[in-house]
Order: sequence, then C-alpha cells, then structure tokens
Amino acid sequence: MTWQKIQAIDNLIDGETGTVRKDWGGRLPIALAFPNTYYLGMSSLAVHSLYRLWNARDDIVCERVFTGLGASARPGSEPGVALSLESASPLDYFPILAVTLTYEMDYFNLVALLRAANIPACAAERDETHPLIVAGGPAITANPEPLAPLLDAIVIGEVEPIFQQLTDALGAAAEGREAALDTLAGIPGVYLPHRPDPAGSGPVARLWLVDLDCEPTHSAILTPNTEFAAMGLIEIARGCGRGCRFCLAGYGYRPPRERSAGSILAQARALLERTDRLGLVSAAVSDHSQIDELAVDLRRLGARLSVSSLRVDPLSLPLLRALAESGTRTLTIAPEAGSERLRGVINKTVTEDDVLRAVEQAVGHGFGQLKLYFMLGLPSEEQEDVEAMVALARECANRFPGQTTVNVTPFVPKAGTPFQRVAQTPARVVKRRLDYVDNQLRRQGVVVKGESPAWAEIQGTLARGDRRVAEALLTVKRLTPSSWKEALRKVGLSPAELLGARHDDDPLPWDVVASGVRAGYLAREARRAGDGRTTPPCPPEDCTACGVC
Repeated sequence: MTWQKIQAIDNLIDGETGTVRKDWGGRLPIALAFPNTYYLGMSSLAVHSLYRLWNARDDIVCERVFTGLGASARPGSEPGVALSLESASPLDYFPILAVTLTYEMDYFNLVALLRAANIPACAAERDETHPLIVAGGPAITANPEPLAPLLDAIVIGEVEPIFQQLTDALGAAAEGREAALDTLAGIPGVYLPHRPDPAGSGPVARLWLVDLDCEPTHSAILTPNTEFAAMGLIEIARGCGRGCRFCLAGYGYRPPRERSAGSILAQARALLERTDRLGLVSAAVSDHSQIDELAVDLRRLGARLSVSSLRVDPLSLPLLRALAESGTRTLTIAPEAGSERLRGVINKTVTEDDVLRAVEQAVGHGFGQLKLYFMLGLPSEEQEDVEAMVALARECANRFPGQTTVNVTPFVPKAGTPFQRVAQTPARVVKRRLDYVDNQLRRQGVVVKGESPAWAEIQGTLARGDRRVAEALLTVKRLTPSSWKEALRKVGLSPAELLGARHDDDPLPWDVVASGVRAGYLAREARRAGDGRTTPPCPPEDCTACGVC
C-alpha cells in the first residue's frame, strides 16, 4: 500500500538531521537513486556529496530514492519503495534520474526499480515522457558496457570537475531528451552509449579531481538507521598508491590524493556541532601523511573516531590510541592472503610480523574484537596458501584474548586492474577452500564469515561483461545463480566465457574507457605478479610510470 510506504518514509525522515526539502516551483527536480537499501545508501559519501552539491543550487531540487528501506534486500527483488524520500513523489515525475552505482550486484536492483516505477528499462524504449537517466560510480566507470543499453549518459570517473557544467546541461532536459543529449555530448568524461562518436576521438577519458580541498566531502545528513549510525563521515583522501593488483579503488582512483589537515579539521568542526562521532574515510586511512597529527587534533576537538580498517605497515599508534580512547572495540586488519608468497603476487606487502605486531598493539590498547579480512581464489592460489591463511588466523587468535572473526571474500577480477584478464577461480573450488577454512578455525572458536562463491561468479560476469549482459539483466526473473546462468545462455553468453581468462591481444568491453593507466603498465604488473615480484607504492609526485600523472 502506498500509504504504508509513505509512513515508512516519514519515519526515516523524522530521525534525520540535515534533510533538505524544497518547493518544486521553478526548479529542476533530480531524483538521486542508490539502487540498494536506505541502510546501505546512507553510508555512501557519493549520495551525501551529490545531495549536498545539487541542493546548494537554488535552481535544483534533489530528492533521494532507494530500493528498500530496511537493512538488507536480496539483489533483484522488487523494491519496497519507488518514491522519493523528501516528497514521496513517483520516479516518473522527475525529468532527471541520477544513479550512483557502487556495486555490480546493484544492476539487478536498478532494473527492479525502473520496473516498479513503470519506466522502460531500455533507453531505446523511453521517450519524452520518461526521465533522462544518468549514472556514475566506481563499478560503471570501470566497465560501463553491461548497463549501457539501459542508460542515457554515463559519467566516467569523478563528477566534481564537471559538476556545474553537467548540471547546467541536465537543465536542457526541459527542452527534450535530444536537446539534453546534444549538450551532454560536449562535456568531457560523459559517455553517451547510444550515440556514435562522429569525431572519432576514441575512448572517454576518466575524470579525476586534482585538488580535493576545493570540494569538501562529508556527511550531509545524519541518521541512526544506517551502518554508521549518527556518525559524520569525512573523506580524508582518495585513491591509494599501494598498487594492490586486485584493487579497483587503487587503480580506478589514481593518482592518490589527500585533503589537507586544515580542510579535514574544518569539516570536523562543522560536523561536531551535530554529533561527536566521526568516521574517517579513504582507501587507506592510515596512509595519510598527517594521520598521527590528525588523530591527536580530532581527539582534542572532542571527536570519537572510527575508521574502516587500519594498515599495519606501519601501524599508526596515535590513531590506534585515538580509536581506543573513542570507545572503538573492534580492530580490523586486511592481510588479504595467508602466505607471504601470495601477498607478493597481489602486491600486498604486509608481512606476518606486521600483522602479529598490530594484534599485540590491539591487546595493549584494550580492543575486545579483532576482524581479519582475507580473499580466496586469488591468482595462483594453492592449498598451501589456504593453509597459511588458517595458520595466520590461528596465531592471531592465540595472541588475542577477545573474539576473532575472519571475513572471507571470493576474489573477483575487475576491469582496469592488472588482473583484468585472469580467470576467476570456479565457485566449487572457492567453496571447498572456504569450507576448509571454516572447519579448521571453528574448532578454535574463531568465527568465519564467508561471502557466497556462487554469487561472486554472478558479480564476475557483471564486472567483465559486454552489452549482451544487459539483455540477460532484463530476462532474469527471480535471481538465483542457476537462473542467472540460464539468462546468460538465452542471450548467447557462456558464463565460462565471461569468467575465463582473456588473451593479451583480445579487445576488452571496457576499452571504451581511458582510465589513464596505460595498458602496457597493467600488462607489466600482471607479469610481475606471475613472477611474484612486488612494485613500490606510488611516489607522491613526479612519477610517470603508470601514465595517469
């Protein structure tokens, strides 16, 4: 019932601070959609940043849309709500639907959302009565092709460099879809999948913001109904120079950039007027060049700090101390692989001594829970590497008196990384190894949480697929691993083809994107991985190795 949905929305809004409600008169309405639950979407700084930037303009009214209001939802299930939060307006009332896509599995949710709103999913079937659909985000920047038939325009990379220009162009939607597309065609970084490239200019170059200080990024709305309940999030850096070969963030957000301490502290002071809980966000929080000073200064301001995870090479003791003083009970470390050999393959230079030293520091600072993140199915992984994972987790648990939890994620090769051409390890192999880890560690009281290898295969087909994947997205009804394989076969795609190795000279669907990282550099890193050789982190300046700078 619509009234029940509206009541559920009102209950969420009542718990928020920072919500913006505007009269639509004389303004361009933009629906900002995160195709997942409110609980997850309100943990996304992309949602907060776009919401704040659009509503800062008097000529724009931006309202949020999610595919569910609870804490979890099965991918592809019918959304519990297809209305905007701020005014409970149906999606087809908006001339613009802006979608931010962080996870490939949300592609199913986007299709479900459009269907629930009675908007044709295929761009070719939409006319002047339907919203213009523009999308962006890390997943679709890496490989836009699996969703290209569904979208009118795609922003490749970071939106801030073209934000005002893009927004002005969207205003042309009032004059019709073609007028808006004509204007969007002249903006750098905007990919129009249904228009030929008349100038023959080649791939669309990824956008990235040179000076992060010119665009502060922090929580716009505080809510208790999210993973980071009533916590103000601040992005302190973007990208990562470590060069882990599996990492989309490390390659898709090059070069690594950080905000100045002054900018971070100014944002913190503003957020501290609303909450004393602050979360520092970046791919590698403890890699910030001033993290020790920031941790001390933020505590002096009265902030209770949280971070997603800590690097342990080296471990920032002032940050660790600040987290303990803030009441943080869980320390999270990501060794990623169990053996030194396999960490060398993926260019994760953390040693076993680094991990164990961090565990001992956690004990000394009174942390009550330890979380370790690993991947299974990495390139060249053997049973010996899995056994080394178990041995490392056991040694950590032996030294840590509190609860130790091991989170295991199946490795999924991502476009634009050195592993973009490797085969994904079959789900049955990953499942067998995951069962081994669980059986071995459970005896010691270690909790093992593993993501489904079968669902990871679905993610793999989305991450490296082409436009035919969109046909399968529209075909599948009730999503399961078996129904997805059948949907792929119906459109002439073999799961083995999408998940298998790609030859060095094979064209790739994501060649339509120029990430800035040279193909030769990615190939070199893949060769170094095969040899087990590591590559030093990005230097802070004057480096031309990968091509981005």
